[in-house]
Amino acid sequence: MEILSIWTEKYRPKEFSDIYGQEEIISKIRAFVEQKNMPHLLFVGPAGVGKTSLALVIAKKLFGDLWHDNLLELNASDERGIDVVRVKVKDFARTRSIGNTPFKIIHLDECDALTKEAQQALRRIMENYAQTCRFILSANYSSKILDPIQSRCAVFRFKPLQKDDILHVINYIAAQEGLILTNDVREAFVQVCQGDCRRLENIMQSCAAVNKELTTDTVFSMSSVAKPKEMQEVLNLALQNKFIDARKRLFEVLQQYSLSGIDAIKQIEHEIWELDISDKKKVELIDKCGEIEFRMVEGSDEILQIEVFLAQVAAVGLSN
Repeated sequence: MEILSIWTEKYRPKEFSDIYGQEEIISKIRAFVEQKNMPHLLFVGPAGVGKTSLALVIAKKLFGDLWHDNLLELNASDERGIDVVRVKVKDFARTRSIGNTPFKIIHLDECDALTKEAQQALRRIMENYAQTCRFILSANYSSKILDPIQSRCAVFRFKPLQKDDILHVINYIAAQEGLILTNDVREAFVQVCQGDCRRLENIMQSCAAVNKELTTDTVFSMSSVAKPKEMQEVLNLALQNKFIDARKRLFEVLQQYSLSGIDAIKQIEHEIWELDISDKKKVELIDKCGEIEFRMVEGSDEILQIEVFLAQVAAVGLSN
């Protein structure tokens, strides 16, 4: 859970209707719950879109007040070894449930962080104790889950929350907390959270701690994200062959918002599509963004790579 977790916990969904943007998945899960019978489940998708919340809602609906006794929650990124699977998971799976539901639930969050050995042990437990236990596995990347485990689960792929869903959450929280928002502030929240509801709540909590009347400056500074117009200014200077000015302005932005090179190149990638250049040139710059990010991840000097990218933008400007 995030450091700023008060709002994240306060606004965690308690009903299926509280989870936005995943209506197709919820309709199928609701049918499982009504029948009090379900297969092992694998939830796949980006962070902050409702995977963990849906797992908790399932447990609460199946077991009622006894859900704490019938649910084992483990974060596989912390407890990722084979001993955890052989001891904690197996001991919980082999005992019968309390109440009318014929099985318990084990929720393994971030299970794509489990070692291969732990996943091999898990596949046998899922098969041997299917009568007394169901697994809900959450992962960001299904490719890191062994195929035998995926074949034992019903796979549900979550999508990032759309703008309307994010705006619904923003307006609801603002009304509950007495926050004063303008449409520009709402748009800023939509842009910085990028479909991640948990990130949205944490940023809103940070901004509300400063002032109940929120501004776009507060939103961007609290989320360590540069304003789009500032990145546009940098790119336009480079396109005008003002390389030194573009370099100076970009370093000012990096320092002001404490951005890393990777953060900067990701933001720049979003702003390239707004430039007044041909689509072919935009595609070339996007390709260069991917190359520059790869070099940074591999350990190349971020300042040098940022300068290389600005040089590429300046070259595109000269060729227009």
